[in-house]
Order: sequence, then C-alpha cells, then structure tokens
Amino acid sequence: MPDNKIKLISIAGPTASGKTALSIEIAKKYGGEVISADSMQIYKYMDIATAKPTPEEMGRVPHHLIGFVEPGDEYSVAQYVTDASDAIEKVSSVGKLPVLVGGTGLYIDCLLDGVVFSDAETDPKLRDKLQDKLDKYGLDYMLSELEKFDPDSAKRLAPQRNPKRILRAMEIYYSSGVTMTEQNLRSKSEESKFDPVMIALNYRDREILYSRINRRVDIMIEDGLIEEARAFYSSCQSNTSNQAIGYKELKPYLDGEKTLEECIETLKRSTRRYAKRQLTWFMRNKNIKWFYVDDYKSQDEFYSAVFRFLSLKGFEFI
Repeated sequence: MPDNKIKLISIAGPTASGKTALSIEIAKKYGGEVISADSMQIYKYMDIATAKPTPEEMGRVPHHLIGFVEPGDEYSVAQYVTDASDAIEKVSSVGKLPVLVGGTGLYIDCLLDGVVFSDAETDPKLRDKLQDKLDKYGLDYMLSELEKFDPDSAKRLAPQRNPKRILRAMEIYYSSGVTMTEQNLRSKSEESKFDPVMIALNYRDREILYSRINRRVDIMIEDGLIEEARAFYSSCQSNTSNQAIGYKELKPYLDGEKTLEECIETLKRSTRRYAKRQLTWFMRNKNIKWFYVDDYKSQDEFYSAVFRFLSLKGFEFI
C-alpha cells in the first residue's frame, strides 16, 4: 500500500446498530474526526427523522457533512464523493484520523473505491418522462424495465428501492447508450486515494436489532418527530429529502387519513425493512470486518474487541 494513501476507519452497518456511539469512541481514542456517510443526515432541519448525532455527541468530537444541504436542493452521489474526499483530506492534513461512519452503502463504496463520475448532465425532459412513467406504473415496473438493458444495475439498486437512482440509471442509458454498469466500470479506473480499515456492526439475534429499531422510533416520537414532520411538509415539497424514512410514514396521520398508532407501526416496519436492505448491501463487501454486538456481555467489552482489532491494524491510542 503506497505511503501517500490516507488511512481511515470506516464504520458501517444497519440503522440503530450503534454506529454513532462507536464512531465517537474511536475518534476520541485515536484523535479522529467523524465524516458522515448518510444520505439523509446531509439535510438541514431533518434532525430527529434521520437520527443525527445530538449536539452533545457532536460536541465531543468534530463532525463533518451533517446538516449542510437545504431540503429542497438536489444532492448527488458525485457531490458526496467530492465533499467527503475534501473533508477527509482536510482532517488528515492536520494530523487527525478520519472516521467515516454511516449506513448509505452507495456513498461509502463510491468514495472508497475511487469512483469518478461522468460529467453527463441531467436531461429535464427525459427525466420528466421517466418520472411520469414511474408515477403511472410504479417502482417494480421501472426496475423490470431497467433489468432489460442493465441487469447488474437493477440487481444492485433493487434492495435500496430509491426511485431517484433507478431513474438516473435509466436516464444515463437512454441519453448516452451506455449503461450505468459500464459507466461505473470505466469510472473505477482511477486508484482510490484512501487506505481504509472497514468494520461493520450487526446482531446475531436479528430480533435484538429489531427491538432497538422499535425503541428508537418510540424515542423519536417522544422527542418531537411528529412536529418535525409537520414542519417539513409545510415547507418542503421536493426530491430526495422526501425519501427520508420517518416523514412519509407519518403523512397519512398528518392528513387525517390514519391513526397515529397505525402510522407508527408502519414506520417501525419500514425501518426494519431498511435495515435488512442495508445488511444485504454491506454483506457483499468482503473487505469488511464484522462485529456482532450481542456476542459481548457489555458495551465496554464490545469496544475493547474493536480496539484490539484496530491495534492489530496499526492504529494507536493518542
């Protein structure tokens, strides 16, 4: 591994697995700063729904790429790679350890794999046409259409069920004749600037993770998620930020169409399904060292195991 590559620690895993707490402990122990890899925590104001670190947590170690994009603005994976690369280089340049943490697998993979995105611009007319087709026929139909000419992208994007990325894959092909898969293969010709040690969290007993998710939703409700969702829908009618789990599930309650109890149960179910999709994504990466949190009797024992692993990788406490 060339000496000029930037060493960093990457922490991945499903929602509610304990990534935030671990990232802060690692940053404290090793003199690091946290760089978020969460596609929803980038947005301003969306604090409770996206489970952003609390002000107290962010006061313990510096955090980057949290709450800096207006909810009405578009923000692409390519923009994230640029912003995260800049943040990592800035942290490393002052002698600090970059600690990348988040559950958005596409962000992490594109950043660490050195993906270089093409400069192809969005075609508004084509995008509108594809959006109309999505609205008329649904996401499963669009995935089946994508599978006809780019089966690899369809398989990769299906677990995420992110309409914007599926439409973008179709748009790239219809406007250029080159599939997103081929574009990505061409893009990966640039060697990554980073030398990551990748770890991820999971639970052998899936019910423990689901229980943590359910409890997190209950706490979000107690902390004011309903009021945050109401404020969001009164001020923002757009794009990617509308995909945030936590708002769309509560909208039927806000519109008087369903009871709060029904919507909370839907939110818990949506979050559990999202966690399963995250695990499916990260399990494909053979470079990840998995830690099963319920293998340990206490949080301290779990953290000690992580620290031992990192010491074997050459990281030392400050």
